[in-house]
Amino acid sequence: MIFTGWATPIELLGAELIQREYEGYPVPDSLRERVSDLDREADAMNIAVIDPLFDELAGLRKSSDFPYSQPNDLDGIRSERADGPRQLGTVSQSEILDRLHGAWTGRACGCALGKPVEGVGMRGAKGMTGRQTIRAYLENRGHWPLDFYFSGADAGDEINIHCPLSQRENIAFMEPDDDIHYTLIALHVLENHGADFTWRNVANAWNSCLPYNAICTAETQAILNYNNASPRKAVTDWVTPEYTSTHRNPYREWIGAQIRADGWGYACAGNPERAAEFAWRDAHWTHRANGIYGEMLFAAITAAAFVVSDPVELVEIGLSEIPRNSRLAEAGRSALKQAPECSDFHDFMNWVDVHYGELSPVHTVNNALVVIGAIIFGQMDFHQSICSSVEGGWDTDCNGATCGSIVGAASGARGLNSSLVAPLHDTIKPKVFGFEEVSMAELAERTLTVHRNIVG
Repeated sequence: MIFTGWATPIELLGAELIQREYEGYPVPDSLRERVSDLDREADAMNIAVIDPLFDELAGLRKSSDFPYSQPNDLDGIRSERADGPRQLGTVSQSEILDRLHGAWTGRACGCALGKPVEGVGMRGAKGMTGRQTIRAYLENRGHWPLDFYFSGADAGDEINIHCPLSQRENIAFMEPDDDIHYTLIALHVLENHGADFTWRNVANAWNSCLPYNAICTAETQAILNYNNASPRKAVTDWVTPEYTSTHRNPYREWIGAQIRADGWGYACAGNPERAAEFAWRDAHWTHRANGIYGEMLFAAITAAAFVVSDPVELVEIGLSEIPRNSRLAEAGRSALKQAPECSDFHDFMNWVDVHYGELSPVHTVNNALVVIGAIIFGQMDFHQSICSSVEGGWDTDCNGATCGSIVGAASGARGLNSSLVAPLHDTIKPKVFGFEEVSMAELAERTLTVHRNIVG
C-alpha cells in the first residue's frame, strides 16, 4: 500500500484504469462507475477507499480477444522478434570518437530545443493541439518553420513557454533535464559496473546520483517501490522488477524508459542486439511491455546509427529487436508503410494524430512515431530532423533528444553544420552528482573507453 510519489492516490487510480484497459483487461462498468464516483478532492488521499479498487483492477482477467503478444522477460522478447542483423560490425576506430561526440551533442541540442515547449507540446493552448500551438507560437513571432531555439519574446498571444535558460535570448549550455540525466546515469553505471551491470546497479545509481525531484512518472513510482521494499539496513532484498514496475505504477508504458535508451546505444555502437539487451536491463524494473520495447527499439537504432545512415533501415533494425506482435512494432510497421504516402512530416503527423492521438502525450508509442517520422522526412539531416521532431509536439524535449542522438551518431561532430550547436558551448550542467559541469567532448572520450571495454 504505497501511494506517495508522482501523483495522489486518486490520480494514480484513474491512470491505472486506463492502463489496464490498454493492456487488454476490460474494466466492468460497475467498477468504472465506482472509480468515477469518487470525490476528486475529498477522496484524493483516501487509501481505505482507493486501495481495494486498485486490487480489483489488478484482479481483472485479460480478454481472450487481446491480439498482442507482449512478454516482459528478455528470452520471451527475443523469441518473439523478427529477423534482424543483430550485429553490424565494429565501428571504425578513426571515426567513433567523432560520432560519439556528435551523438552527445545531438542529444543536448534536441533536448534544449524542445525543452521550452514541452508543456504546450503536451497540453496545447486556446483549444489547439500541442502541435498546432507550437506552430502558432512560432508563426506569431515570424519564426515558422522552426529553425533555431525558441524565443521568449512576448507577441501578445498569451501562449506561455518555459525554461528561459534554453531560450534563444539566454542559452549558453545544456541546462538540467531528465533526458540528459539518464544518459549520464548509463555512462556512470557502465564505468562502475561494466557490461555485467544489473538493474539493481541502475536503481542504486539513481539513489546515489539523482535528486528525487528530478525523477518523474514511472521512474518515481518504481524507485519509490524499490526503496520501500529494500530498506537500507535490510538483511535481505526481496524486491523484484515485476513489483517495482507494476505496484501502483500506471505509467509503465509511458515514455520514461524510451528516453533512457541512448547511453546503451552509444556504448554498444554497431551492435543493436547488445544495445537492446542493455536497454532491457535498464527498462524492465520501471516499465512493462511497450514501455520496455521503446527503450530497446531506440537503443538498437542508436547503436545502428554509428554504421547505418538510411532512416528506414534504422527503424527496421530497431523493430527487429522487439516483439513483432506488440503494439509498438505494429505502429512502427504502419508508420513505415504510411510514410511514402505522405507529402511531408506534418502530413505524416496528421495520420499519427488520427490513429494514436488518444494516447497520453507522454506515452511510448505515439512519441516513438514522432521520432521515426522526423528522421525519415528529415532524411537524417541533423538540423532538419531535430527541428521536425520538436515541431511534432507531445513530449518535445524527449523526442528532440532521441532524434538528436540518432542523427548526431550518423553525422559525427564534424558533420554538424547546424546553428543549434554553437550556443551550447559544448557544455552540459546537469543535476547528476559527479557530472555537475561537463563537456560533451569529455563525455565522448569517456564513452569511448566504455565502448572499448565492452567490445573487448
